[in-house]
Amino acid sequence: KLAVEFPSEDIFLVTASPVIKAVTNFKQISKTLEEFDVEEQPSSLLERRYTNIKVIQSGVKQLKSDEHKIFTEDGKEYMYEKLCLCAGAIPKLIFEGNPYVLGIRDTDSAQAFQKHLAQAQRIVVVGNGGIALELVYEIEGCEVIWAIKDKAIGNTFFDAGAAEFLIPKLTAEKRETPIECKRTKYTMEGIEKKERPVAASDKVGSALGPDWHEGLHLKGTKEFSHKVHIEKLCEVKKIHLQQEFLQLQQMSLAFPKEEKNVEPDEVLWPVYVELTNGKIYGCDFIVSATGVVPNVKPFLDGNNFAIGEDGGLKVDKHMQTSLPDIYAAGDICTASWEPSPVWHQMRLWTQARQMGWYAAKSMAADASGESIDLDFSFELFAHVTKFFNYKVVVLGKYNAQGLGLDHELMLRCTKGQEYVKVVMQNGRMMGAVLIGETDLEETFENLILNQMDLSAYGEDLLNPDIDIEDYFD
Repeated sequence: KLAVEFPSEDIFLVTASPVIKAVTNFKQISKTLEEFDVEEQPSSLLERRYTNIKVIQSGVKQLKSDEHKIFTEDGKEYMYEKLCLCAGAIPKLIFEGNPYVLGIRDTDSAQAFQKHLAQAQRIVVVGNGGIALELVYEIEGCEVIWAIKDKAIGNTFFDAGAAEFLIPKLTAEKRETPIECKRTKYTMEGIEKKERPVAASDKVGSALGPDWHEGLHLKGTKEFSHKVHIEKLCEVKKIHLQQEFLQLQQMSLAFPKEEKNVEPDEVLWPVYVELTNGKIYGCDFIVSATGVVPNVKPFLDGNNFAIGEDGGLKVDKHMQTSLPDIYAAGDICTASWEPSPVWHQMRLWTQARQMGWYAAKSMAADASGESIDLDFSFELFAHVTKFFNYKVVVLGKYNAQGLGLDHELMLRCTKGQEYVKVVMQNGRMMGAVLIGETDLEETFENLILNQMDLSAYGEDLLNPDIDIEDYFD
């Protein structure tokens, strides 16, 4: 976007990675919903497409905002007129530096995981966001103990009702194989990648795209398809290596069978996980899919950034940080403007793309002294994804975020087919979750955006016999 806005200026993209993530197959589904794939491409493609872009492959060592300079790991320095920080986020590992704990956030870590899984008989997955959900669903031939701190799975995206709708899919025999992976992996020619210890959480890599597990062969050593046991309302208290565990002289548990009482485990495992509910399970390794923290560390030293409560760089409604000529976009930033009542920030690919585009627009407007309005994409929170092979659309305050007790929910559910939930407040639609091919996203998007009073329709709003799309066309 910057290359188009400033055709005669030099634009430097400083990145520690040899590849860039490009948005491909972009489809605008409705006013605010968009669908796209994320693909790794060699940075030379970008330089060929825009002659004024130069990609500098190096990490950033330091930012001196008062001098308008950045210093890179390879010892060079660059002056900037305007700077946008898009350094994303890093995985929140439950325990730093433990070789048995794998964080999954980027394609490199996904591949390391795949390598480990090939020899694994049992793993423990910790976390309850999108990556944990997908992982547990895709893994075959390996026992999975899934530890979540909430009452229901997928808490970031759904409520307990939607979780119940999805759970049968976890135990079902696997469905048709997914199409081959669209992603290609590029590395620099001639540079052998050094093997780094897997536990290094400082590994650079950009976040996984929405279809990251496709084409990865996620299969353990066992012959069965799915074996998932969910431990709810608990977190990891401690991780014991085999030696430490033997000294504890405590009992670890076998994989729970439906009808039987808990049995002690006969197998000796490389690592043991002690949960806050008192249970101990042995496993081959632990996957930490517990979310991310904004990657601000390289930029803080000597710079007085205003930081949000979630650790991101605070940005105003022009994506500007508290320091002159420095902008931020994506996972690294914290939106600090007064948001629309039906929008909230969530560290997702869709928002990263929108924020990046809008930051470039703001940088251009500031450079030419024009004023611009907040982009339309920040009017309504809207995200489309796929879980367990169902299409999932979340709109507005889909989990009644910040609405307190002053709201009501309406539900419609056809087992194995669709799940529709709307969040209503004072007769107006504030949010919705749509799972399956409901074809309601555009209608609901409009109803949330125009805040029409729907009290008169009552329960009929979700009546399957009434064609609501035609009604509100």
